[in-house]
Amino acid sequence: MTISVGDRLPEATFKTMTADGPKDLASAEVFAGKKVVLFGVPGAFTPGCTNNHLPGYLENYDAIRSRGVDAIAVVAVNDVHVMGAWARFTGGEGKILYLADGNGDFVRALGLETDLSGNARGRRSKRFPWWWKTAR
Repeated sequence: MTISVGDRLPEATFKTMTADGPKDLASAEVFAGKKVVLFGVPGAFTPGCTNNHLPGYLENYDAIRSRGVDAIAVVAVNDVHVMGAWARFTGGEGKILYLADGNGDFVRALGLETDLSGNARGRRSKRFPWWWKTAR
């Protein structure tokens, strides 16, 4: 079942890249008490995600934040090193929080996992944009 507006976000532990290396980041640290724009993509460095989906969030960063949004985050079923490299490559470091959901546990719990095995890409996140206001 796919998550609906008003549902509680599942607890998860993401990995994110910091200046000191990979860091675990609990979903509560990302979402609790905050207004967060969360979007999911099938994979970092894929042409559609890199060229079409991510850029709008970077281009509209100031406008999004001016609406009372505390953070913008992207989640993908990639490892933390790939997500860190993607953050550097796209110029999104310090603006967008790049969340590695390496095993897809978070997107699976949301009901937003998709099977792209037919294209040799395995299980991934569906593309999704969501506005979330605090985990209850």
